[in-house]
Amino acid sequence: MNIVIAEPLSPAGIELLQSQKDWNVIVSNAKEYERHLTDADALLVRSAVQVNAGVLAKAPKLRVIGRAGVGVDNVDLDAATAAGVLVMNTPGGNAASVAEHAVALMLAMARHVPQANAATKSGKWEKKKFLGNELRGKTLGIVGLGSTGREVVKRARAFEMRLIGHDPYVTSQLAKDIGVELVSLEGLYADSDYITLHVSLTPETERMLSRQAFAQMKTGVRVVNCARGELMDEEALRQALESGKVASAALDVFAPEPPAAGSPLFKFDSVIATPHIGGSTEEAQEIVGIRIAEQVVEYLKNGVAINAVNMPALSPEQYRTIGPYITVAEQLGNFAAHISTGNPKAVRLAYLGRIADYNTQLLRNAGLAGVLKRSLGQKANLVNAMQIASQRGWHVVERHETRTGHTDSVRIELETDAGITVVEGAVLLDRPRLLQVDGIYCEATLDGHLVFMKNEDVPGVIGHVGTVLGRNQINIANFSLGRRDAPARPGEPLEAVALVSTDAAVPEKVLAQLRENPAVKMAKSVELAEHGTQRNTA
Repeated sequence: MNIVIAEPLSPAGIELLQSQKDWNVIVSNAKEYERHLTDADALLVRSAVQVNAGVLAKAPKLRVIGRAGVGVDNVDLDAATAAGVLVMNTPGGNAASVAEHAVALMLAMARHVPQANAATKSGKWEKKKFLGNELRGKTLGIVGLGSTGREVVKRARAFEMRLIGHDPYVTSQLAKDIGVELVSLEGLYADSDYITLHVSLTPETERMLSRQAFAQMKTGVRVVNCARGELMDEEALRQALESGKVASAALDVFAPEPPAAGSPLFKFDSVIATPHIGGSTEEAQEIVGIRIAEQVVEYLKNGVAINAVNMPALSPEQYRTIGPYITVAEQLGNFAAHISTGNPKAVRLAYLGRIADYNTQLLRNAGLAGVLKRSLGQKANLVNAMQIASQRGWHVVERHETRTGHTDSVRIELETDAGITVVEGAVLLDRPRLLQVDGIYCEATLDGHLVFMKNEDVPGVIGHVGTVLGRNQINIANFSLGRRDAPARPGEPLEAVALVSTDAAVPEKVLAQLRENPAVKMAKSVELAEHGTQRNTA
């Protein structure tokens, strides 16, 4: 396993990676890391390295990108997903540090700290000029009540501020529990003396502090942005500062970074600017460095994706429950693709038993990856399977059937332009096993070299199979049979299926010999990996 560290990481995080058996950890830098990408399984970055499609093209074996921090603006998520590369971050790791910086900036604005410092060092003594304001009694509007926003709440409470917040993903009860009054964004703008931003950059939040937003605010409001520079319309802020609508602004982030030296905002003494250092504390860097190392280890060794950005994530507890069914779903999808004919146009997945109560998006992705691997040249896995299926125009449907007493199982219906193939499987004796095909019960292990047959249930078929395989020096490891309960039409033979496990792959010329028996309607070779998703895409 080759791990490339492209930017500074805490020594404890590096030591954790280096302690893994047979792992080669390459500690590089932003200028030289690309020459190590050819054999890289993991790439760890912070915020300086830009991971785009060009970088990903140089890393054909890459499985995971670890971002030691929250924002992933420097990673092309679409390109990573298309390449089947998982992207994970460490939300909350630097929350306390960013929150402290936001409060520090609020204090600096309230007491004119940067200006008073500069004046005093220049030999002036201007006590009257720098009359300040207390935070006590002021209303603080917190936009975003995630991990950082909640850390701000803890600290602002000590200053006896009135706390109001806006977050469409937080319930009023949760806000009440942490001591925040949940209000509309418009209400927050109108009531706040201080506004601090702690939201991610999305199409909805981009330039959220616009000319219209500033118009709704109190005259003399003070604004803090330690989140993302793109949240602020800088021209609108310049106008608000010029008019006096905004008394002061404290900015730790910009768009782009670094900002232009001649930025119009820098002419205002009332603007405090810091170089994106909100999360830059020794403690925060230690935490995110250790966390991202732990997450990469957990993913590469056990397949557990913690804080995944571009695919559904499960907790370790959830993974222990449904993890084995990820392999079942992939092997079923691959099996269905092998035995079906025609071009796929729809995949329908059903989850039965207790697993139907869980988030099944990873099971869905695994089933789709299995179908895609049969004919796809590019890498299809848990990360990109849904994207590829959508690009191919497949109709994907999920159904959850919680049945008391029913064996936990996954059923996949693969519809092509030639018909529908239905397969169902489960975990039995800790291995993925087939339960039925097209409604015919036939239990077999889903791995290794298999021959799937459909035939009329008449004498001589089993002997024919044994004779043909024996004649071609192919040893039978297992033989599973099943048949329908009733014929399709009165007087016709029952339809039967057989799944033959062999010690070696069965070539097409041998399959042709099996089909020489008139009772054999189908004979196809199926090649399944030993451990499915857990080995290939974990």
